Amino acid sequence: MKKIKYYYNTNTLRYEKLITPFRVKLLRIFGFLSALLVSSVLIIWLYTKFIPKPTDQESRLKEEIMKDNYRVLSEKVKTLQEQMAGLEKRDNEVYRSIFEANPVPDSARAKLQEKSKELDKVNVISDDELGKTISLDLNNISARIAYQENSYAGIEKLINNQESKLACIPAIQPISNKDLTRIASGFGFRIHPIYGIPKMHNGLDFTAPQGTPIYATGDGTVTTAGEGTGTGNHVIINHGYGYETVYMHMVRIKARDGQRVKRGEVIGWVGSTGASTGPHCHYEVHINGRKVDPVYFFYNDLNAEQYDRVLKLAATGSAKSFD
Repeated sequence: MKKIKYYYNTNTLRYEKLITPFRVKLLRIFGFLSALLVSSVLIIWLYTKFIPKPTDQESRLKEEIMKDNYRVLSEKVKTLQEQMAGLEKRDNEVYRSIFEANPVPDSARAKLQEKSKELDKVNVISDDELGKTISLDLNNISARIAYQENSYAGIEKLINNQESKLACIPAIQPISNKDLTRIASGFGFRIHPIYGIPKMHNGLDFTAPQGTPIYATGDGTVTTAGEGTGTGNHVIINHGYGYETVYMHMVRIKARDGQRVKRGEVIGWVGSTGASTGPHCHYEVHINGRKVDPVYFFYNDLNAEQYDRVLKLAATGSAKSFD
């Protein structure tokens, strides 16, 4: 039953029925709803702030695990990068220097990283920043590994060619000289036997009886086998890799133009043809067109003691050359 309220009217001195205006009722209802709304928002905020949802806890836990995994992966990536840098440094400073190959510039490795397409699929690991960072690092390392594999393949070819190169480099004396008594005149300025003036002597003179065999000092191809004005009967062998040897004053030539010869193969016999004052073999070694002292290319048939003796004989030999 609805309660009826009364109030005492001082003007009429009577109790009259209390009637609430409609406007006041609306204001009361609006105030109540406003208070209810504010209270609800406050309660919800406090709940979400201090009482996390199970899904939020799970998300936070996953995030922490992901960050831990990222830190572990970052350390591994850093270790791989350091190891890769060590391999690249060894490739340039050790392996390629041994085989006299040009080092690989860093720009070439960086260029390959940009061109690497097969490894782009790593980018789909994740769209978040952690995934992108790991993806880029893995791309970088994988591309460097791929390039390094190509580089080592090139070095492997150099190794396979090294045996051939060692066979071609001049490494023995052009005539038999077991007792080390045949070197008569060394490399350097000597008195010319005909003109009597100091003149550069670009090789070594080996004295020997006429007809003594002359040997190719390394594998190669005969580019010249014939007569010359001052050189007499002579042979020139191109050994490849920038090496060339010259043998002068032969009494007779055995080798022929274009012939492929092996180290130790007879190419002619000692004589005194051309500008020569006695039977001997004038022997020269050229590297990339530059004439060098042949005494440094006898390491295949001399031990350390013998080699030291040859060096002294070449340096203290006759002041006058034979040609």
